[in-house]
Amino acid sequence: MKIFRYLLTIILVCVTCFTYAQVLSTTDKIPDHPRLLLLKGQDKELLAAINSDPSLLKIHQAILKNCDAMINIAPLQYKKIGKRLLDVSREAIHRIFYLSYGYRMTHNSLYLQQAQKELIAVSSFADWNPTHYLDVGEMTMAVSIGYDWLYNDLSESTKTLVRDAILNKGINTSTDKAYNYWLKVNNNWNQVCNAGITFGALATYEDHPDLSVQMINRAITSVDLPMQAYQPDGAYPEGYGYWEYGTSFNVMLISALETAFGKDFGLSAKPGFLKTPGYLENMTGIKGQAFNYSDSGTGQEFNPAMFWFANKLHAPSLLWTEKVQLDTRAVSKNRLLPATLIWAKGLQLDKVTKPKTTMWVGGGLNPVAMMRTSWDDPNAIFVGVKAGSPSVNHAHMDAGSFVMEADGVRWGIDLGAQDYESLESKKVDLWNNKQNSQRWQVLRYNNFNHSTLTIDNDLQEVKGSAPIVSSSAKPMFKNAVVDLTSIYSQKVAKATRGVAIIDQKYVLVRDELESLKDSITVRWSMVTGANITVTSKNTASLTKDGKTLLLQASGTFPVEVKTWSTAPKMDYDAPNPGTAIVGLEMKIPAHTKGNINVMLVPQSQSIQVSQQIKPLAQWPKD
Repeated sequence: MKIFRYLLTIILVCVTCFTYAQVLSTTDKIPDHPRLLLLKGQDKELLAAINSDPSLLKIHQAILKNCDAMINIAPLQYKKIGKRLLDVSREAIHRIFYLSYGYRMTHNSLYLQQAQKELIAVSSFADWNPTHYLDVGEMTMAVSIGYDWLYNDLSESTKTLVRDAILNKGINTSTDKAYNYWLKVNNNWNQVCNAGITFGALATYEDHPDLSVQMINRAITSVDLPMQAYQPDGAYPEGYGYWEYGTSFNVMLISALETAFGKDFGLSAKPGFLKTPGYLENMTGIKGQAFNYSDSGTGQEFNPAMFWFANKLHAPSLLWTEKVQLDTRAVSKNRLLPATLIWAKGLQLDKVTKPKTTMWVGGGLNPVAMMRTSWDDPNAIFVGVKAGSPSVNHAHMDAGSFVMEADGVRWGIDLGAQDYESLESKKVDLWNNKQNSQRWQVLRYNNFNHSTLTIDNDLQEVKGSAPIVSSSAKPMFKNAVVDLTSIYSQKVAKATRGVAIIDQKYVLVRDELESLKDSITVRWSMVTGANITVTSKNTASLTKDGKTLLLQASGTFPVEVKTWSTAPKMDYDAPNPGTAIVGLEMKIPAHTKGNINVMLVPQSQSIQVSQQIKPLAQWPKD
């Protein structure tokens, strides 16, 4: 019997080894509290760095101003919105992280007292809503930072309460198969939840070292799944807004491991990961708006994680857009803002220079290309082009779509995300992305309301995936070419879209299609917030903010420029005031090749476009 038990133990250990790489053991030493992100004794060094840099001082002062506004406010309460407690968890990070930072930097006892009230409040919740585990991930991170950073000044009763909450409402729930499916997904859920639980394991390490080691090893192994999605170039599949979410928490995880153990166990070396700040930086247009494909908004985020990347890569130019934000607007809304100051160590923000390249192309699950004529000319042209697939997490039917700016106006727009609760509360089957699911009936989600193609009034194919097949950064012909064939495979033998900035003066969109056994009607669309005047069968004039853009269309077969409404079609659709769709329709006979050419010419250029348009096969390639 003893031999059987011994063999069983060996088998279980081996299974565990195969499941979670044993990269950390209890023999690895861990620092005393505080040990998360900023070690004991590093406060003074950080404060000296802050006081020597006006930009960092601005962030520091913004955080303290926030802390002052939190004094004596009512502590957080358990309040769900639909199925989510997430707003409360996020506000917990905001309050506890800021107040803990404020206390460490100033020793203002009022910050400590308010942080302790918040810790007691959320730790006393009945649960942290494990049925929507992002809520647990963020809440565990929040209380872990407060517990660790304030450890030496919290009352013993508070520490006991918080420690038990981290274990029972955080760590232990993550071992329940009813809640931990996120361990096996390749999206932001994995990154956020693993980061949160790892913070909990590190904060309470001495109380259960074996369990903490198990949780940390599990995270290091599991987070490899979403980190694979950065391959090969760093393009984040879920888009701009979810980069801020998933990548920021991924960086929090790595930074916490680096601080506690002096190494990140190979995580930052994952292919594509250290290339991803280039993606994020280039996703911002000339006016400071994001390229908001999929479930993203246009609002430009301030991203603390970019400071970690800039430091890691010794590449301060990665902070160009962050520096512009610091110089022009308040940045105090980001709940991870204190981490910026930790990660900015050694960076000289007054010496940040603009990026040297004006084009960025990334492959992967959702390939994208961004090109511009300048980083600092307010009237420059900016174009973002999206390829990819509707099957990717948070994706829309937007393969082939683009946004376009010139003369300080975003002419081609993306309607972006719709609030999830507004759809879920009306019983929309939002998270089913099968071809005929209700998700694709939502106005903002289907291809009818994106700047792409629609063929015979049909949806794009979820199973399809469009790669970027060529590109060039040549100054006079920046371009990217996308193969859309699999997105419309039931209708065409071939569909290819090229988008280019020509002579740094105007934008050309060329589509080449070949029909199958039936004739097809192709609708070319561009969503816009401008006023549209159709001036002929081939032209339209767009006006906004006193500026004008000329749309000129041509094709193998007759084209007709038209407009379409973006007004809600169902009671669950969000309104889209001030927007419309301009485009054209063209019919292509069966077994026939056809092309569509649309030129978007800023009138500030005062040019007439008359040159012959080359086939996509002849476009420059790098």
